[in-house]
Amino acid sequence: MSEPISITGGTQTMVAVIQGHYGAEPEAVLRTARLARPTIGSGEVLVRVRASSVDRGTWHMMAGLPYAVRAVSGLRRPKLPNPGRNIAGVVEAVGSDVAGFAPGEEVYGTAVAAFAEYAATRPDRIATKPAGLTFEEAATVPVSALTALQAVRDRSKVQDGQQVLITGAAGGVGTFAVQLAHAFGAQVTAVASAPKLDAVRALGADRVIDYAREDFLAGPQRYDAIIDIAGNRGLRDLRRALTPRGRLVITGGETDGSWLGGTDRQLRAQMLSPFVGQHLGTFIASEHADGLRDLTALIDTGVLRPVVDRVHPLAETATAIRHLLDGRVTGKLALAVPAE
Repeated sequence: MSEPISITGGTQTMVAVIQGHYGAEPEAVLRTARLARPTIGSGEVLVRVRASSVDRGTWHMMAGLPYAVRAVSGLRRPKLPNPGRNIAGVVEAVGSDVAGFAPGEEVYGTAVAAFAEYAATRPDRIATKPAGLTFEEAATVPVSALTALQAVRDRSKVQDGQQVLITGAAGGVGTFAVQLAHAFGAQVTAVASAPKLDAVRALGADRVIDYAREDFLAGPQRYDAIIDIAGNRGLRDLRRALTPRGRLVITGGETDGSWLGGTDRQLRAQMLSPFVGQHLGTFIASEHADGLRDLTALIDTGVLRPVVDRVHPLAETATAIRHLLDGRVTGKLALAVPAE
């Protein structure tokens, strides 16, 4: 992206990533600009962002694909200046009705338009940053780790001694899911590409499978839970690999379809679930402070740690998204926002 352009004459400004239209190619859509800083209401918090991160949801919001996301992001053009969601930084100001946070406190969580030097958010979307993490590490946690926690603990209900299969185990959600399932006492089988198998094994996977060399659903193994993050296998194959009362949680498995983008598989799983003994479904992760505090406790005790593949400066947001799309990332990509 080029040097920031100024589109405001205000004195309280910031550098931010902006997009004026939808598009699948980040280099053609995203640029930097100098904007007015967000103003906050009585129930909001202004955060001086020190780091953010990208995930697959970033691309969906940027591209407006599948079209269903535009019900949230804007029908013809994006409602928000940029598609960023994750933040880690320092509280700059708090609204008059906000309790529990004060200027100068280090926090992490989610906000709208997070690819910027400042972001406004609600206090129920942030929590105190884990003391042992850098800002860049902390910024990779909120969306992906909350998704993993809810998939493993709340939806799959993983318990000690269970057999758990995780596809897409080397990705942003997958690296957290492997650690969580291992921490809950499961025997974890992790599916990833060959160059990433050692990294996944180091996170606690008991067995790793290279999906290019082995059909991970073809063997006799039956799983109490399958967390399908990056697969695109049919429901019949997935159900065959489950125990009779097993749980399937689909959190990914995308196609190039413009309308549903692979979500038809999730919809069919939910419709079938009431008629079979297995629990089949999907979910939209909730972004809330309670979950962040749970993650902080796990991080502080050494149970969970973010895997950061690389850190890009904010000005290279498009490059970071391109690296994500190329599929060679292990874990997460962070964006560093320089301190003033």
